[in-house]
Amino acid sequence: MTPKEESAELKAKGNKYFASHEWLNAIDSYTKAIEMYDRDPSYYCNRAQANIKLEQYGYAIADAAKAIELDSGYAKAYYRRAVANTAILNSRAAVKDFKAVVRLEPSNKDAKIKLAECEKIVKRVEFLRAIEVEDSPSAFEGLDIDSMVVDPSYDGAKLGEEMTQEFIDDTISRFKNGKKLHRKYVYQIIAAVKKIVYDEPTMVEMEVQKGHQLTVCGDTHGQFFDLMELFRLNGFPTASHYYLFNGDFVDRGSWSTEIALLLYAYKWLHPKAFFLNRGNHETDDMNRVYGFEGECKAKYSERVFKLFSESFSALPLATLIGKKFFTLHGGLFSDDKISLDDVRKLNRHQQRQPGQQGLMMEMLWTDPQPMPGRGPSKRGVGLQFGPDVTKRFCEVNGLEAVIRSHEVRMEGYEVEHDGHCITVFSAPKYCDSTENKGAYINIGPEHKLEFHKFDAVPHPDIKPMAYAQSSLMSMM
Repeated sequence: MTPKEESAELKAKGNKYFASHEWLNAIDSYTKAIEMYDRDPSYYCNRAQANIKLEQYGYAIADAAKAIELDSGYAKAYYRRAVANTAILNSRAAVKDFKAVVRLEPSNKDAKIKLAECEKIVKRVEFLRAIEVEDSPSAFEGLDIDSMVVDPSYDGAKLGEEMTQEFIDDTISRFKNGKKLHRKYVYQIIAAVKKIVYDEPTMVEMEVQKGHQLTVCGDTHGQFFDLMELFRLNGFPTASHYYLFNGDFVDRGSWSTEIALLLYAYKWLHPKAFFLNRGNHETDDMNRVYGFEGECKAKYSERVFKLFSESFSALPLATLIGKKFFTLHGGLFSDDKISLDDVRKLNRHQQRQPGQQGLMMEMLWTDPQPMPGRGPSKRGVGLQFGPDVTKRFCEVNGLEAVIRSHEVRMEGYEVEHDGHCITVFSAPKYCDSTENKGAYINIGPEHKLEFHKFDAVPHPDIKPMAYAQSSLMSMM
């Protein structure tokens, strides 16, 4: 068998893995095919699609570009690159590639629809930038919650001036049955929690007291029924069972408002025993594209989205657990000089959105890599940091490990960098398409880490991204 024939078999093997949603195995097979024969553009194009499924958009763009280099008339490669650029909100580049697809395949109706949708996104972004005011009024301004009346026909528990366990129990029941909260209660919850988290430091520093336990959870991404399974297995939050949710509560999954409101209700009930870190999806640009804005508008109102947006920008960026575990959504920094003191001093209230560079962006977006040093991001946003970077950071700051989320792990968690970097991800069967488990970490007063895995559970027949502003997102 020639190398070319052997590589074709490896590609076919990769296609089988892809069909069964085994993205990592698919990438491995396509990579081996490329190593055997590197002149077939379809190998790179197929690997690009598998990288898109793993949200490795930077790698996908590079693979699609290589396919185009090998065959400048390869429409599918332009299409893949357009999808990956759309995912990282680089819509202008995506428009250019969708135009190339339409030029190469004039009868491709799908590409024409995607081009029109992408052009709409570009126009909307430009419009929002044009009307953006640096000191825009608060969404809470003029919101007279006290004067709002709850109709007597509302069949849920009543919420007074303080959150109660009774109200939370009723909220969970309502959400499981597809019901919503009254808008007055939604406003009350968001307003109360915005005030609580605004007053917290950028890095919350907490201890696990004797007789108490802390559970650290990763991304939940609007998968409400899987969150219920996590609580069923591990226990619901109480004053002695602390929880820390490490960002990305919303987007993609179609019960994002339910998760955000429930987590906020717990934060209001247990402000010193329930912790929330901001993720890269608690940001305006991601929410507009990946579904949360659309979901807020569909279930409640545009104002609810604006209130959530303001509260998201008030969330802490990190939590230091027992002076041993630095917990944040993304990862470490482009500069070795950055320390925990720099995080403590960061005034997050001066910068509502993370932008394209700087400390906040890196805390929300970076990823670990197996190689030493730093490298370009596989996502196309942020950077990657190696085991030597993590080791130095932990040594300088007296830490045992960095706990982060931000990435699917097939077993729900992964311990990397000689035990100094731990990823936890709590959305099993992510987006109904990745065959991953979810996980959470229990930490007691002795600071030993106990890892627990769990499987996805059935949910009502509403697809992920159901509220996304564009059908482009359904391809991610």
